[in-house]
Amino acid sequence: MNARRFLAIVLTLLCLAAGGAMASASAPDKASRAERAKELAMTSDWDKTFALSDKVSHRKASFTNRFGIALACDVYEPKGASGKLPAIAVSGPFGAVKEQASGLYAQAMAERGFVAIAFDPSFTGESGGEPRFVASPDINTEDFSAAIGIIGICGWGGIALNAAAVDTRIKATVASTMYDMTRVTARGYFDAMDAKGRQELRRQLSAQRTADARAGSFALAGGVPDKIPDDAPFFVKDYYDYYKTPRGYHARSLNSNGGWNKTSAISFLNAKLLAYSGEIESAVLVVHGEKAHSVYFSRDAFKQLKGDNKELLIIPGAVHTDLYDRLDVIPFDRMGAFFTKAFK
Repeated sequence: MNARRFLAIVLTLLCLAAGGAMASASAPDKASRAERAKELAMTSDWDKTFALSDKVSHRKASFTNRFGIALACDVYEPKGASGKLPAIAVSGPFGAVKEQASGLYAQAMAERGFVAIAFDPSFTGESGGEPRFVASPDINTEDFSAAIGIIGICGWGGIALNAAAVDTRIKATVASTMYDMTRVTARGYFDAMDAKGRQELRRQLSAQRTADARAGSFALAGGVPDKIPDDAPFFVKDYYDYYKTPRGYHARSLNSNGGWNKTSAISFLNAKLLAYSGEIESAVLVVHGEKAHSVYFSRDAFKQLKGDNKELLIIPGAVHTDLYDRLDVIPFDRMGAFFTKAFK
């Protein structure tokens, strides 16, 4: 990417973000945003990692976020439903697409009487946004602001809590098998990275920015490896078992393939998603597996929450990816009851 094009992208994003552009958009602006949404290339094939339930109907749709980025989504509705139904937006895991765990969650919520959408975050899957394969604490938080209830899985769990902290229209949030992506980026797994390690990471990312600018393209960090050694940590094997096998592999999934841009870590390294989670007034349900390597994220996040409408549910014996797709483990009935109570 040359410097002129890079500057144009930066200026465009700044203009979109300034002054609540969505609320004051003129009719032509709204029309152009609608056209961008229609232009998304979305497959009509059923290419999910799970079977379509006979209890729901499914259709493709799209919408635009506050930054003007068109997002692709799958809409799941109870069969035979009529009138207005409460809407739940679902996304995650971090590096996955709507055809994987988020679609399964959305379908399960539709089976329980909700309209639910599973969407591809900005810059990924079938959604719009350039450059591709970028994650952003700010933009991805905004991706969630489309429903009164939200579910964030894995890395999108922390982002969901951030959305609930900033958007008071959200009445209820579920964070399932969550990561705080800003914490793990800045501190490493199990908080093992110190200030010296962060400074070295900053040097690497700064050098990568220069390399990308010279190359005119963005280097990818790589998804889950195609082969893992026998002595790999269990959580790496856990991810492999989902993303690299027929269980959860998808051709558009970043984790199943080339991964995020290397420089995506920059914005997460210098942010704190959960800084104001203690001020969330709406209902929150935090769900995690007892044996998950990541359970400390949920336990610590729950400690920050306040009020009698917050719940922590630890699933005995479950590991991280059990809450991606295991129907005998994921507490969908509990989630459905939680949303029903919160929406009254």
